[in-house]
Amino acid sequence: MSDAPLGSPVEPDAQSRRSVGMVSLGCPKALVDSERILTRLRGEGYQTVGDYADADAVIVNTCAFLDSAREESLDAIAEAQASGRPVIVTGCMGAEAGLIRERFPDLAAITGAQAYDAVVSAVRAAAPQPFAERFETPAAGLKLTPAHYAYLKISEGCDHRCSFCIIPSLRGDLASRPIGEVLTEAEALVGRGVKELLVVAQDTSAYGLDLRYQTGEWRGQSWRTQLDDLARGLGELGVWTRLHYVYPYPHVDAVIPLMAEGKILPYLDIPFQHASPRVLKAMKRPANQERTLDRLAAWRVIAPKLVVRSSFVVGFPGETEADFQFLLQWLEDAQLDRVGCFAYEDVKGAAANDLPDHVPDDVKQDRRARLMAVSERISRAKLRKKLGHVIDVLVDVVRPDGVAIARSAADAPEIDGVVYVRDAHGFRVGEFAKVRVEGADAFDLQAAPVTPTRRSSPSARMHRVITRS
Repeated sequence: MSDAPLGSPVEPDAQSRRSVGMVSLGCPKALVDSERILTRLRGEGYQTVGDYADADAVIVNTCAFLDSAREESLDAIAEAQASGRPVIVTGCMGAEAGLIRERFPDLAAITGAQAYDAVVSAVRAAAPQPFAERFETPAAGLKLTPAHYAYLKISEGCDHRCSFCIIPSLRGDLASRPIGEVLTEAEALVGRGVKELLVVAQDTSAYGLDLRYQTGEWRGQSWRTQLDDLARGLGELGVWTRLHYVYPYPHVDAVIPLMAEGKILPYLDIPFQHASPRVLKAMKRPANQERTLDRLAAWRVIAPKLVVRSSFVVGFPGETEADFQFLLQWLEDAQLDRVGCFAYEDVKGAAANDLPDHVPDDVKQDRRARLMAVSERISRAKLRKKLGHVIDVLVDVVRPDGVAIARSAADAPEIDGVVYVRDAHGFRVGEFAKVRVEGADAFDLQAAPVTPTRRSSPSARMHRVITRS
């Protein structure tokens, strides 16, 4: 990785510029917040550095989704403060300013999530620039992901009130970005060399509901602020577009033909969380698992290559062995391609904490292991069907031994499997390639190249963040 900033302008006095480091924790939505903060600071002349020793101030973007995430955030704050640099805390845990101040009374500032102005003001106060000069920044902002893929956040907040979640209290209700703004950002990212757009929100399928699906302008045409038009617009950019955090509402049916046509990737990340009607009711989530199975079947008829990933919570308060067996059978029926599973944790402020019949930890862990065993068996069988097939992959890493680590259309970065490609000495990071599948295990594929890769256009470098050991 390089320390060179994006969009480098002429810098007459670079030595005098102040520097900031950032520790970014939590989900991709929080990572986008970190990118926006750094973009703002870059415009004011701040440099981004990858080590505490080089920073004039440190920002810690926290996560508070689970108690374990809160502890990790507190550890990160302690580590940053130990560096002796001024520390600005932001993100979801900023809503607990009293708790943070009690433990860390000398912090430079504490802000909540999405408080970009407050964070920038705090950095100015902690490490003021010796000049009032403005600096150029890329149209799509600085990115903390590798240059060939980027997260595209289309909305903030959530209107759901799931009993295990406190996101609405941290990030507010649904607030969609105008579609023209989103498509313009996506186009700028593609212009910088991004080959894959990962669309994220708390509830991607609710996009535009709060704006009553108002129209916006892009490329001289009118587009409605809704998932269907957004997918159509992104499909014009000629890159991989991957939809995350999609609830299986009926109107999602409209994007499936776009997948069949190759406009967007045949991939849906759907947070089902459970299948038992009794548990879903306790979670305050839709309990229509039978209708969901019918919808999945219909989608697969239209787009046979559709890949569905999801995550589940086991050991939710009141979950019985019968509920868990219902979930296992539902997984057998649904045949999901990618599955993650979490043992339930209390979250400070969540309504589920007060539910009766909490499940013992050993039972939670046993159920998680059993669910993942079912998921592994299903995944292994699905991947074996790819043996001998030629598939397109996007290259993430090329190792010195000539093995490339790549991803297919079925693989989102960091959460899904990968494709290991042998004899890939000519491959380049950020390029597409065609490979033939030679092997498969439970989650990953092994392959060999079948055609030379194309040289990609120059793309932006990645900014470093302070990496916690």
